[in-house]
Amino acid sequence: MENVFVVTGASRGIGAATASLAAQAGYRVVRASRSAEESVGDRGWDARCDVSSWDSVQDLMSRVESRWGRIDVVFANAGVSVDTSFISSAGAEPSEWTDMVVTNVCGPAFTARAAMPALIRTGGHLVMTGSAAGRGVRPGNLYSATKWAITGLAQAIRAEAVGTGVRVTVVQPGLVDTDAIPASRADDPKLAPEDVGRAVLYAVSQPSTVDVNEILLRPTGQAAHR
Repeated sequence: MENVFVVTGASRGIGAATASLAAQAGYRVVRASRSAEESVGDRGWDARCDVSSWDSVQDLMSRVESRWGRIDVVFANAGVSVDTSFISSAGAEPSEWTDMVVTNVCGPAFTARAAMPALIRTGGHLVMTGSAAGRGVRPGNLYSATKWAITGLAQAIRAEAVGTGVRVTVVQPGLVDTDAIPASRADDPKLAPEDVGRAVLYAVSQPSTVDVNEILLRPTGQAAHR
């Protein structure tokens, strides 16, 4: 039975690039996103899933395991970003912050909880998208704080999963060339989404005895504080 790789936030950017690389590596790939039009083939599946909804994520994992018999890798990648400030009116209004926090923090947590039973059955691999922005202080930046949370979440899951055979990796990219780049950083060095995808495939391709806990990657020339 062929291995199955589930990617959330797969409609564009890092998710789409990683899904493509996983398919090239021989996986059956589930490309999940809020906007997906449901379509199932022999090796590829476009699946609708809203990671901010526990019921939606639980339903996705159940459908995948029921149809394809197993889940081997889950890449909890879905996320959103809005500009924030805690002392001025710059950026998004606080009423707009909730979706980002729920998507970026609860989304990966829901994804992990829904996927872990299947991953335990296969001795599989959970990968989460963090950020280099989650490793240092970014003034007024709530997005950065959500990515700090992902590092802690990955560590908590890894600690609980000891003895199950499940591996847990958090990938922490610097600036990536996606439609989420702020205008102020348009000229900064950038990673291609495929660069991050290759890091994910590196982690999941290691022997079952190797658990790559964290991967930090930045484009050449990006300052560590950016």
